[in-house]
Amino acid sequence: MWQCRHMPQDETASDIERFLTYLHTSASNYFAVNTPITLARAPGRLDLMGGIADYSGSLVLEMPIAVATLAAVQFSDEPVITVCSTEASAIHVDPIVYLPLATLYEQGEPIGYSAAHRLLVADPQKAWAAYVIGVLVVLQREGYLRLDKGLRIHLHCEVPIGKGVSSSAALEVAAMQAINSLCELDLNGRELAILCQKVENLIVGAPCGVMDQMSSACGEKDSLLALLCQPAELQGTVPLPEDVEIWGIDSGVRHAVVGVDYGSVRIGAFMGYRIIAELMGLHTVFDDDQHVTITDPHWQGYLANISPSRWETTYRKLIPETIEGATFLARYGGSTDRVTHIDPEQSYAVRQPTAHPIYEHHRVRLFRALLSHPGSDASNLALLGELMYQSHTSYSACGLGSHGTDRLVELVHQAGSAAQLYGAKITGGGSGGTVAVLARKGADEQIQRIVEQYEQETGLQTTILRGSSSGAIAWGTIEIEYI
Repeated sequence: MWQCRHMPQDETASDIERFLTYLHTSASNYFAVNTPITLARAPGRLDLMGGIADYSGSLVLEMPIAVATLAAVQFSDEPVITVCSTEASAIHVDPIVYLPLATLYEQGEPIGYSAAHRLLVADPQKAWAAYVIGVLVVLQREGYLRLDKGLRIHLHCEVPIGKGVSSSAALEVAAMQAINSLCELDLNGRELAILCQKVENLIVGAPCGVMDQMSSACGEKDSLLALLCQPAELQGTVPLPEDVEIWGIDSGVRHAVVGVDYGSVRIGAFMGYRIIAELMGLHTVFDDDQHVTITDPHWQGYLANISPSRWETTYRKLIPETIEGATFLARYGGSTDRVTHIDPEQSYAVRQPTAHPIYEHHRVRLFRALLSHPGSDASNLALLGELMYQSHTSYSACGLGSHGTDRLVELVHQAGSAAQLYGAKITGGGSGGTVAVLARKGADEQIQRIVEQYEQETGLQTTILRGSSSGAIAWGTIEIEYI
């Protein structure tokens, strides 16, 4: 039978109970008997404001959601890393991945990032495990861990996959937190999140910013995590008014951070910064192929620090709407972004991806200031909603909208304050996924009507996300054992 020490006395207990039931019925032989197992929990997130501006240094406001990923980790006498996922069948991949421990070393030293990327993503049926085994690679490369025994890792994911609510970050953070506790590494939330971002950037190969991992690791229930992404400055939490609720509505259009659109918009933003730096005559060092270092006393390397008025009066007309990759490289040599690659044969939008973080940082700061005022009268909520609608429009102008998310936002806008609905916007990386909705508490029927109309119009199936839960650090870890 399964024994759980110190079962949490909150709504997350049901997560644990479902996972233990699964282990009892479907995976009773996976873990060794009478050997402690460390269990961690990391939620997904709703990106209320900030989104893709995180890689340009914006303030972001993120809410950890109620659904989460659980990671159970146990030492093994076999020199093998074994990773299993309960959700593998849903995404049609191998449910169990085995990797000899020796594979994580080259000539006695931890394997490098490039080699780990090639090793872990080579087989599409097993590539999902890169998010988990990549945690071990990063911990070893960064000097936190020297693994000399095998591990059994079991993942149970209830965060919707491909919906733009950071299922990948929840996976990384849950695994990292479980290993952090099992191996007594004593990583704090900020350190843990930054290491998880390295997993996604350097092992998986997805050019994400840091907000997803920070939200999953450091978020607090029923509050918005305020994070200034320069590169990762935690600025506390912003409690939601008691009579306000944030909903998530999945559009049924699959989202992917590794998609062409997201990467192209990111590249365009860094191209814009590089061009502005050249216009300012900032000192530039050409490091290697496509990469430069810029000494920037004005904005410290972040587009978000340029004011909207300065952008409009000085730079907007000087930034090309689009530019060919080859033309950019020939003239500017490269950008300061280390996790993307400019394709010489591709044309990139530049002006709008550059403008987006400049305005978004301004919008997010206004949003936080409005939330900091006592009360939540209709006029205040209407202003918050307008900032969300502006953010969504800017996403679409960057090319990161989708027919599904645009229609959901339109339906919320049409219903308006009369239906106790005040704002909506696409979340995270865009190009599909989930829409966040700002509403009064008690708007259940109005949300349901919008969902029904959307499904009838589009034929797409939606998922409603509601509620919040603690991030991985606040939740901690518990110990379970099969006896």
